[in-house]
Amino acid sequence: MARRAARVGHVQRQLLSSGICLAAACLAFASTAAYGESLPEALTKAYQTNPALNAERARQRATDENVPQALSGYRPQIVATLSAGFQAVRNLLPDNTIQSANLKPWTIGVTVSQTLFNGFKTANSVRVAELQVQSGREALRNVGQGVLLDAVTVYTNVLANQSLVEAQRANVAFLQETLGITQKRLNAGDVTPTDTAQAEARLSRGRADLNAAEVNLAVSQATYTQVIGNAPSQLRPPDAVDRLLPRSRDDATGMAFRQHPAVMAASFDVDVASTTIRVAESSLMPTITLQGSASRSRDSDPTLGTFATDQASVTTQLNQPIYDGGMAASQTRQAKELASQSRLVLDQVRNQARTAAVGAWVANEGAKIAVTASEAEVRAATVALQGVQREAAGGQRTTVDVLNAQQDLILAKARLIGAQRDRVIASYTLLSAIGRLDVRNLGLNTPDYLPEVHYHQVRDAWHGLRTPSGQ
Repeated sequence: MARRAARVGHVQRQLLSSGICLAAACLAFASTAAYGESLPEALTKAYQTNPALNAERARQRATDENVPQALSGYRPQIVATLSAGFQAVRNLLPDNTIQSANLKPWTIGVTVSQTLFNGFKTANSVRVAELQVQSGREALRNVGQGVLLDAVTVYTNVLANQSLVEAQRANVAFLQETLGITQKRLNAGDVTPTDTAQAEARLSRGRADLNAAEVNLAVSQATYTQVIGNAPSQLRPPDAVDRLLPRSRDDATGMAFRQHPAVMAASFDVDVASTTIRVAESSLMPTITLQGSASRSRDSDPTLGTFATDQASVTTQLNQPIYDGGMAASQTRQAKELASQSRLVLDQVRNQARTAAVGAWVANEGAKIAVTASEAEVRAATVALQGVQREAAGGQRTTVDVLNAQQDLILAKARLIGAQRDRVIASYTLLSAIGRLDVRNLGLNTPDYLPEVHYHQVRDAWHGLRTPSGQ
């Protein structure tokens, strides 16, 4: 009996040693990645190179061009004409004589038109275009928030999955050692074949869990490359951004209600729709146009009475719509309904922003509690495993009790890894929900993209086919 107890004690000491190795494995990746890529560096890369964000910036630059297009209504329209050809003429005169000639007529001319009044359509169109630019900038800011939040998510997912893989590998090593020791005890007659079968079953489960963890890691690494622009390499555990978060839930909902880019974009959309009503109403008002033209014609009179004609004229034209079949009236009614819709959409977006802020606040607070609870669970599960191992050494516990305690510990550590990941994501999600997840608030080491720069470059451009970037 004494020899058997000694052998059991040796076995449990080996199990305890493996358990300690498993605990250390969960933290190994954090220490080995001390000099790797940090979360701010990954966010900077995503902000600079993410295709979705760059595509949205291009869309905003295209929206900027609506303003010079609307401003063109204030400017004159100049059209030059040139015509030339060959014309055969045969005239029968009253005295029955025939007059014929082969003419080579050509005409050159220029016409300048300037709209003096069009029912304030141009002014309101410019206002609509400027409001569309403002709305587009907020939409761009919202996309930027989404890209940065995606970057945080993929970064922490890779970290968590790396930790899970290491933990599962240590768990498989522990179970392999347990199975080997159990088989030796079976050969010595200390345990039954049931103990060996239980150890084999747990080892198979551990290998399946390791495979699942490796698959999840590969997927998260591919997603990281898609969002950040490069493969992950030695990532460093990030911290939550509690210093940037509001102090209360009411503060969070108030900020989201007023500052979230989706809310501000919807607010500008209301102004766009309201101004569009006045654009539609301008079709019912008179239009005054000033037109000047000058032309020179040669050899263009088929009566052969003149050889050359020079003309110049200045005319003013007033057009007052009387009835257009109801088109303008229908467009005005349509614009009013669209304005009503935009106001309802604004209310909906505000409610969604408020709800998202409440959800993000609660999730962030819950994540703090989850981390604390998971840490306590890991400590308790570690103590429980050590106690079960000592009791098994004294013959008071079986192999399956040790396996169950080990399984409880690995599950607790998996929950802790998930809670730590959720804690970071929840803090950034709350920052996004209040509309403050951007380069300036995060203090990223990259210039902030300023859409107004391109706007001022093209706003007053009268000509030119090249974009400011040289395309």
